[in-house]
Amino acid sequence: MQNFTDKVAVITGGASGVGRALALALADEGAKLVIADIEENALQRCKAELEERGAQCLAQRADVTQPESMAALAEAAFTHFSGVHLVFANAGVGTGEGGNMWEYSANDWEWGFRVNTWGLINTINAFVPRLVEQGEEAHFVVTGSGDGAFLMLPDTPIYTATKAAAQAITENLHFQLQAQQSPVKVNALFPGPHVVNTGIFNSERNRPEDLPVDPNKPDSGIHSVDDMKAIMAQYDMELKTTEPEEVAAFALNGLREDKFWITPMSEKSRAAFIERTQGILNGVTPTPPNVL
Repeated sequence: MQNFTDKVAVITGGASGVGRALALALADEGAKLVIADIEENALQRCKAELEERGAQCLAQRADVTQPESMAALAEAAFTHFSGVHLVFANAGVGTGEGGNMWEYSANDWEWGFRVNTWGLINTINAFVPRLVEQGEEAHFVVTGSGDGAFLMLPDTPIYTATKAAAQAITENLHFQLQAQQSPVKVNALFPGPHVVNTGIFNSERNRPEDLPVDPNKPDSGIHSVDDMKAIMAQYDMELKTTEPEEVAAFALNGLREDKFWITPMSEKSRAAFIERTQGILNGVTPTPPNVL
């Protein structure tokens, strides 16, 4: 897709972080936006930003964990703009893991899988049949993570597991659409190459009432990228970060170049991935990757 002018883009998790950056970048390219998010106030702020740039925008509160909410979003998008060309399955959470995984609350596991894995499934079920029926070039872009898709980071086993599952779903969706010679294409977007400066470390703000946090859960002390930087600074280490706007820029470039893998990697991440792959092929017992 070389030109985004007048293309209709739907973005889940579209009111902040990478989603907001994608919306603003697409608005500057002349696209029409449908932004969906669970945070109403952030949603309206983002809508105002987009309209200030002259973009046509539909903002709808949506919960990716609820199939009926995603079905309503798809209906609204296709009705309002008479078609959709880009769907960014971007919503995601971090559950604030820390310590031994066998001591985690079942609610943390449930919440992570509801959003990061079932949220993707619900978005696929709501949008892909309509995109296929539409019969023209469209892209379904999944925001994944190298933590799970490529590497296993032992400090975040819930997030890692949910994103590993999401990547398996993404690749199989690609294979099935490819086998049908569908004009609908799938793209795997990996924010990076460094830790992205978003609010994912403060995902508790959107935690559902039916999955409350365990009051005895230890506080990881990391609720923002700045917290991570401060902790690493105590050990004379510097945390490199990537801004959401950088992610949006390489995402659109990846779409222009028709790439499935939209995945910038740091040198350390690439080396760790190669080491993991070779270790699997050679039957080497794995050790934790060094990526920071």
